[in-house]
Parts: sequence; structure tokens; C-alpha cells
Amino acid sequence: MSKYFIQKAPFVVPTTDGKLIEEHHGNATTNNPDISIAHMIAPPQWSEPFQTPEFDEYTYIISGKKQFIIDGETVILGAGQSIKIEKNTRVQYSNPFDEPCEYIAICQPAFDFTKVHREEG
Repeated sequence: MSKYFIQKAPFVVPTTDGKLIEEHHGNATTNNPDISIAHMIAPPQWSEPFQTPEFDEYTYIISGKKQFIIDGETVILGAGQSIKIEKNTRVQYSNPFDEPCEYIAICQPAFDFTKVHREEG
């Protein structure tokens, strides 16, 4: 039995907001509840509702910029920067800029939509 797995067919998460989400490892792709790794591209002027996830989320920016509102503080990251946002922290992710933002997101434990706790409205 092989001691490694090369992901050649990530799960493309269906979205309605123009954001590309390719999960390489995690619940949807490899049934791994411990960690998820996803490649994402957020289009210009994209945003999500505020949320308070039950998992730590690490983000590494490949290109463009991404805005985070974390417990009321606005943080903007650019290419080559990364951030860890601890679980149970209220956060909003967005790209209010004119260029797409490409990034890698790692969630630990793995991303689980039932544990995101997105706010309505």
C-alpha cells in the first residue's frame, strides 16, 4: 500500500458568487476530517457574510489582495503574505479590489459547512 497520495482531481465546490474553490484534501475530496487544503480564486468585488467557524483557518495569498475583518479590525494581505485566524473568531472574507485574489486556504480540523456558522443577511 502506498504511503502517499497525489491529488490529480480536486473537488470543485459549486458556488453562486463566482469564487473558484478546488478542495485538494479534506471532507469533500478525501474524507479527511482533520485538515482541508483548498486552492481558491476570489473574483473582484467578492465577499462572504460574517462567520464564526469552529476551525482554525490559514490563508496564503498567491496573487492579488484579500481583505479580512477580524473581530472588527480590517486586515489586508497581499501576495506572499499569510495569516492564521483562530477558531471561534468572527471574521468576514472579501476581495473589494479590482483584481482577482488567488490563495490557498488550510482549515484544521477540515472545513465543514455545518461548522462555519455564517450570519444571515
